[in-house]
Amino acid sequence: MNTDLIELRDKYIEVEISGGNFHRGILIDFGIDIIVLFDGRNNTFLYIPFVHIQQLKEILMKEDTFYDPPTEKPISSDSISYCKILMSAKGLFVEIYVTGNKSIHGYLTSIMNDYFVFHSPAYKIMYLSMNHVKWLIPYPENTTPYSLINQNSPSKTGTTALSRSFEEQLKKLESQLILIDGGYHEEKIGLLQKVQNNKMTLKISKGEKLYRNLEHIKTIQFP
Repeated sequence: MNTDLIELRDKYIEVEISGGNFHRGILIDFGIDIIVLFDGRNNTFLYIPFVHIQQLKEILMKEDTFYDPPTEKPISSDSISYCKILMSAKGLFVEIYVTGNKSIHGYLTSIMNDYFVFHSPAYKIMYLSMNHVKWLIPYPENTTPYSLINQNSPSKTGTTALSRSFEEQLKKLESQLILIDGGYHEEKIGLLQKVQNNKMTLKISKGEKLYRNLEHIKTIQFP
């Protein structure tokens, strides 16, 4: 356990996260590589990997409306760590923030060495690098995304053999059209030609060939 944070436990704190994002709430729990923050304004728990935390500090509580923390956390583990939290979150409806100005909503279906598979009713199957998840918020128990009926849950989707690493999984996608990080820029949509030595070769719509560093790829999905 990260004993440096013991004095902040159960205190109201402000957390600055990479990208200029700030969260405030009560520090409920923490491990060596993750903290659990209760946002009493929105009555939600945030699971924040420590790698993206720039700084945190105790502050005075100023909210007029603030829910008391529930006695039970929505995701728990005997010894808290980022990997164990992801494993415990499998099958739960969650909100995940990775990049841009939007979160994604859906289910974690498979947890591998350095990435996980995410089923989003809006974006379908996605591969997310563990290294770029800024925070995870579980929805209340028995909540379904977009009020969809059960046949839209990930248990009804097909399963395929997965590689243990992100790079090896991307090699299986060679010769397929992919969207990187949501595909919000034309240079992040293209035909995946080759994955090798932690780099990918992508051919975009204009015929140009781009080389991308896998370390900076956050999500992969399909059009």
